[in-house]
Amino acid sequence: MSGQADPRKEEPGIDCSGRRVLFLQGPLSPLFRLTGNHLGKLGCQVFRINFCAGDWLHWHGAGCTSFKGAPQDWPDFIEAFLSTHEITDLVLHGDQRLYHRIAIEKALPLGIQIAVTELGALRPGWMTLERNGLSTLSRFPQEPDAVRTVAGKAGDVSLEPRFPSSFWLQTAPDVVYNLTNVFLKPLYPNYVRHTIYPPIEEYLRGAARLLREKKRNAKAERDLRALRNTGASYFVLPIQLEGDFQLRRHSPYESFSQVLDIVFRSFAETAPDGAHLVLKSHPLDVGFENWSEVSNALARQHGLSDRMHYLDGGGLSKPLEAAAGLVTLNSTAGLEALQAQVPVKPLVPAHYDIEGLTHQGDLAGFWNDPQRPDPSLLSAYIRALAATTQIRGSIHNREGVSVAARNIADRIAKRELNPLGAFVEPPPRLEKARKLGVPL
Repeated sequence: MSGQADPRKEEPGIDCSGRRVLFLQGPLSPLFRLTGNHLGKLGCQVFRINFCAGDWLHWHGAGCTSFKGAPQDWPDFIEAFLSTHEITDLVLHGDQRLYHRIAIEKALPLGIQIAVTELGALRPGWMTLERNGLSTLSRFPQEPDAVRTVAGKAGDVSLEPRFPSSFWLQTAPDVVYNLTNVFLKPLYPNYVRHTIYPPIEEYLRGAARLLREKKRNAKAERDLRALRNTGASYFVLPIQLEGDFQLRRHSPYESFSQVLDIVFRSFAETAPDGAHLVLKSHPLDVGFENWSEVSNALARQHGLSDRMHYLDGGGLSKPLEAAAGLVTLNSTAGLEALQAQVPVKPLVPAHYDIEGLTHQGDLAGFWNDPQRPDPSLLSAYIRALAATTQIRGSIHNREGVSVAARNIADRIAKRELNPLGAFVEPPPRLEKARKLGVPL
């Protein structure tokens, strides 16, 4: 895969006559509108449902409908829409938003092709595109031999970095979208957003943290350097956002504070006496939760005050350089650690939680004898992932948005979601996740 959208006019070999594609909420960018334009040129009839003023701002006009009912009205509305308009394809960003979950439930029995997008697992420069579901609902194979087979079919895949992220394309569309929803809420009075914090307060907090970023980064660098100078072994725990669906829907926990308590308790009881634990703040955390205060309180409770370090700044690459391992709830940070050849222990079945890649034992075993990833299996996993559930492009880069839209449209039009045998039914991670209490 070169990563470039084909320089054709519109592919003459694809016959999309009779295909009727419905788009729900997309990422905060023109991505879905551009994707719909491409599919329309290929012969598809394209529909869109808007739930709020921000949605309307991104895409309105022919084929667009507004849903202004209460959430309890949505199941009947979407069921009727799918049937009346004879929808053949459903496209949405993220599978766990309230409206999206219900739409998928109604579409699956009808045999509708469901295309779910998300930010890329191999970011930057990639988008995720999977059939039917993500994370613990992903149909990507989990057996090592199956992963190697898919990788063999994929052949060589270019992983060259492309489409560097723009800070303004990450922040400005988010601000415009959410402020539009705040000030024009009377137009969609019943809309329930999938985020958990008041947007205006979130932006004010974010701006304040941004002003302190250099100071926070410098302190994190000093603290990490001091720890590394001691020669002590340390494990990294990246904090995930309270609003992250990996926490809210793909885990049995109601708050990340519960995750911290479990990890701290295990570390205090079973980790080697000389080992340390490094907590890393999330780069998008704006400070609604005081994780420094929470982690220090838990450290005192579990007798870890001298062995716990909270880094509220900097990236993840520096802490990973000398880490003995990384423990995560279920974050793409785990894949970053694997690529750095750092042992990883996810607490719930992550996409990359494959025997031979991650530590398969419990936390006690991880602290004392962490299993390193098999380099050949990791290489196969990355190739298989890039060729099947990832497409080139980015919503945080002007060129990348256009490339992503074209590549997503091509995959949908050709019915090539999770290709090359990268679709396993039932979702191979789901049974284990449910046994852990994941509410899916």
